[in-house]
Amino acid sequence: MPSPLISVSHVYKSVTDATGTLDILRDIDFTLMPKETIAIVGASGSGKSTLLSIMAGLDTPTRGTVHLADQDMFALNEDQRAALRAKHIGFVFQSFQLLAPLTALENVMLPLELAGHVDPKPVAKDMLARVGLSERLNHYPKVMSGGEQQRVALARAFVVKPQVLLADEPTGSLDHATGETIMQLMLSLNQELGTTLVLVTHDLALSRRCDRRLVMEAGRASWQP
Repeated sequence: MPSPLISVSHVYKSVTDATGTLDILRDIDFTLMPKETIAIVGASGSGKSTLLSIMAGLDTPTRGTVHLADQDMFALNEDQRAALRAKHIGFVFQSFQLLAPLTALENVMLPLELAGHVDPKPVAKDMLARVGLSERLNHYPKVMSGGEQQRVALARAFVVKPQVLLADEPTGSLDHATGETIMQLMLSLNQELGTTLVLVTHDLALSRRCDRRLVMEAGRASWQP
């Protein structure tokens, strides 16, 4: 039986200010297997995005830890965590996070170049073709629709064939039809490349298309069918 790709082990997150201590996450504990798809759902302020940030090693827990590919992320320093992310994790955000001075092709080539790929252009062109943007290679984000920009973001995330894709409200700023197209692309690429998909969403219909749903409420998590 394969080992879990991600293990979230008794994670707590608290912040303290002049008004007292706020518990954002309380004893979150679960594992994810390779190629699995899960949706993290819950109301605003329930801890969804904080959990995703901790899973990526972008934020640190107050207690507990996360293992990614058998590495304890919080036994590593920041540079080591960044290297681990670059090797294993892709990201897709609601706000796309494309680099405005770069074309669609250049945006998708960038992670390949950072990884030292010797010939990134044909690989990036092929991934943009997979998301239906062969005719938009040399266009800049400002002249692309929201749906097109999110397709570029998907291509950029998947082009390095990450073991894990973390998606934070990837359809949140799109209309329903465009969001459905993006979700279908994400699930298709997940199946094709064998990527583990972790999706934060408010959309219950989208969440039901994942293998499992983790429901966040007041910083606690429970699995629902």
